[in-house]
Amino acid sequence: MPTSVRRSADTAPTRRRHPHRHPSDGGECRTPAPGWAATGAGSGGSGRRRWCGGREVVRIHLMRRTVHLVTAADALAWRSRHDGMLRQRGLGTYRAELTGVDLDELAAAGRAVLADGEPRSMPQLARAVAHRWPEVGPRPLGEMLLAALIPVVQLPPRGLWRTSAGVRNALLETWLGHAVDPPTPDGSDPVGAALARRYLAAFGPAATADLRAWSGLAGLPAAVAAIRGELVAFRDERGRELLDLPDAPRPDPDTPASVRFLPAFDNALLGYHDRTRVVDDAHRGLSVAGERVVLVDGRVAATWKVADGGVLVTPLRPLAPTDHDAVAEEGRALAAFLTDGDGDRVRVAPPAG
Repeated sequence: MPTSVRRSADTAPTRRRHPHRHPSDGGECRTPAPGWAATGAGSGGSGRRRWCGGREVVRIHLMRRTVHLVTAADALAWRSRHDGMLRQRGLGTYRAELTGVDLDELAAAGRAVLADGEPRSMPQLARAVAHRWPEVGPRPLGEMLLAALIPVVQLPPRGLWRTSAGVRNALLETWLGHAVDPPTPDGSDPVGAALARRYLAAFGPAATADLRAWSGLAGLPAAVAAIRGELVAFRDERGRELLDLPDAPRPDPDTPASVRFLPAFDNALLGYHDRTRVVDDAHRGLSVAGERVVLVDGRVAATWKVADGGVLVTPLRPLAPTDHDAVAEEGRALAAFLTDGDGDRVRVAPPAG
């Protein structure tokens, strides 16, 4: 088994395929533009607006019980495979509050409310079923219904470019006009295999533990085993087996990685069990704290935010002059993207701390 040539983190954005960013759009919900800019999609919000409005793509709870933007076909094919994980993660948060609640009855009650086709917010749906479970608060009821028990979509204009809107939910099958695909009766796992291929296309070489961390799903080793003949294997510096697609690019480790500005909760950070591939231990908390980060040579080196009509970058360590210039240049491009070309102001502050 050959030693792995670790892929530059720079290739993650360039290998993503919209609407499967990383390989599904699971980044910052309110400000997704940086991730789309990093992919080279470059169409502002017009493409996303067209896809969402035309029901070609949908926002739905999937991997890790977070909201992702996926194609309509993938939503229908993948949702059943995520049922068990979504339920277990919901119970991990609300088990005490939901003691004594029959979750199948709760799901049936929620479906009956949504069956009229009227979009509803979480509070509205929770209030509609609360008389059945008056001892349970609205938040546990609403969260379990919409993020676990019932396949629903978050309707536009939620998530559209420069549009502010609350979350309104509708049944996935009603919105798309098709039933959700049931689990395969023969016990095979075609969805798990498809997810493994998609994940490796975006993030390989990677270990099966990385795939599990990205998806949140159990049972994936069997899916990986089923497609193992399609994959190539390597060993990392610690002896772990890493898998990849045979034709995927694997740049030389000395290949420079371009500066990248990432949105909050980007899968380039959350997509690995071993996040030290991208971020130092001292800054691991940034990946789950909602900070927007900047990659320099493939590693987290700064945070950024929109401030005073431009982009403000705060390095986590002193930047070399060439890195400082590259960050400023990419920041100007991002500022221009965010303002539709009306401005390109960027400021690189002194290092934090």
